[in-house]
Amino acid sequence: MSITRINSFHARERRSAELKDFLMDILPDIRASAGCLSCELLQDHADPTRIVILEVWDSVEAHRASLRQVPPESIRHAKEFLAEPPVGAYYS
Repeated sequence: MSITRINSFHARERRSAELKDFLMDILPDIRASAGCLSCELLQDHADPTRIVILEVWDSVEAHRASLRQVPPESIRHAKEFLAEPPVGAYYS
């Protein structure tokens, strides 16, 4: 059975476009990861500083394995745009 990962991001004021661009740039890498069934980015219409990424995976383990491929410099770069740490959880 597949698993859904919902990741919530809150951009700093006036940095939402940069955060969205950054996240859109990494979507192809997520989608190409082994076990990724789908990946979609959504931005809140009422509050554009709020962005979510919905990921569907073969398993929790597949998602966790994909995270090991993320370069640390990408994570550091993303923090420049964030008002707070991202929040994520698995759903079935």
